[in-house]
Amino acid sequence: MAADAEGEAAAGAGSGGLALLGAVPGAPCCPHGPALLFVKTSQGKDEGRRFYACSACRDRKDCKFFQWEDEKVSQTRLAAREEYNGSHQPPCTHRQNVERYKNFVLLPLSKRRFCQECQQLLLPDEWEKHLSHQFLSDISTAQLRSPSQLLYPLENKKTNAQYLFADRSCQFLLDLIISLGFTRVLSVGTPRLHEMIQSKASQEEDFRVRSLLLDIDFRYSQFYTEDEFCHYNMFNHYFFGGEAAHETCRKFLHQEKDERVIMVTDPPFGGLVEALASSFKKLMAMWKDTEKGGNKDREMPTFWVFPYFFESRILEFFPSFSMMDYQVDYDNHALYKHGKTGRRQSPVRIFTNLSPSVIVLPAEEGYRFCAICQRYVSSGNHHCEICNSCTSKDGRRWKHCALCERCVKPSWFHCNKCNCCALESHSCEKTNVGCFVCGKAGHKRSTCPSLNHSGTSLQAGKGRKRRQKTLKTLKRAELGVCKRWAMKYAVFSRRKTKKKKDTTP
Repeated sequence: MAADAEGEAAAGAGSGGLALLGAVPGAPCCPHGPALLFVKTSQGKDEGRRFYACSACRDRKDCKFFQWEDEKVSQTRLAAREEYNGSHQPPCTHRQNVERYKNFVLLPLSKRRFCQECQQLLLPDEWEKHLSHQFLSDISTAQLRSPSQLLYPLENKKTNAQYLFADRSCQFLLDLIISLGFTRVLSVGTPRLHEMIQSKASQEEDFRVRSLLLDIDFRYSQFYTEDEFCHYNMFNHYFFGGEAAHETCRKFLHQEKDERVIMVTDPPFGGLVEALASSFKKLMAMWKDTEKGGNKDREMPTFWVFPYFFESRILEFFPSFSMMDYQVDYDNHALYKHGKTGRRQSPVRIFTNLSPSVIVLPAEEGYRFCAICQRYVSSGNHHCEICNSCTSKDGRRWKHCALCERCVKPSWFHCNKCNCCALESHSCEKTNVGCFVCGKAGHKRSTCPSLNHSGTSLQAGKGRKRRQKTLKTLKRAELGVCKRWAMKYAVFSRRKTKKKKDTTP
């Protein structure tokens, strides 16, 4: 029955589409916390059937949870689901991992081992169980302070493509945070920034910045206490540690008179922006609730690291945000590197609700201050007198099109047939697209009459099937090198490494 329902939903996605309704009270749970509610839209139908699916995994091979909203689930299935969810939780609790770490650091260097296959710190009485595994020996204090370099990045491109800030970007963020006067950093999915702060705090007595890491990668619980790390799913605002972890976060967000809090988040680029925005708003609400007065009408200061082509989606949920020109790069990503030129430049930017004029970008990298726009811009981002703005998004110098009445990418040309600018090699019939929801011209998705305003759902109309191929083409062109459904952070799984070949005869 469940398999048939899954197949029906998959078929529906092909002939119509899927839209997120969001987190709802009483939602069923999978190993990654409460599921999100989606709606299946079908060709020629105004109403779609609703169903629950995993919040963290976009591929059912990674989490097979599925349930129709109106489906009656038997007690037998509920019991089996509860047993399944329990069996897919980490073998040790956070508190147990903290105790293990305390025992581990007391060991002499020669007895400190780390199993690369199990991604686990090993105590001497556990060595025998891991004899056939590859392991690292003589784990130093410096390595323990930098767990993101000790742990394997999880690289399943559909679920947890885990990319980590390069030292350049990480140091820039920390220097910026310090210069702006923040002393507490809520690090949501930014383990490398967190470990840099933790490392400096343990080595420098006068270093006042503190960090709390919220991350779905439970492996970090081996290295941080319950006051330094919370196991957290940013797609459904779920604290796996329950009320205790929630209270830890709430206390951290409580700022005294001489303290300021900022949230820095680096979500999976393939994650649903609606789900992320919902969770971030709940974290902001927690921050507001800790304030006794004076800040009730303010947003918690935030740095959201995300590709520039999601700007309109982010501004849809956070109108107060603006995008900085700073190009964020990553250590273990072949394309998102600093120093590249043209279209090869990293598309990842910083979105913030702070005033752009206070975000000082490094002059040694070519960034300069535009007195008219009152913000720092990249060297290739020239001010357009007609638009009255520095218009480039990708680091290249854009050109103004008088017919479109806006600046466009340098590789685009005005097409008289389409009456807009596009790549010279574009197909005219594929660029004549109206609303992403109903396919009609004259309005965009955010103002579509078909929108269900009671939530974040999108009801696809009869034109959805006709437009689907067009949308895929446009999204591929817009996303470029970014895999649309790539997820960045670990979901209780561990990287499988090849075992050593048995050399015995």
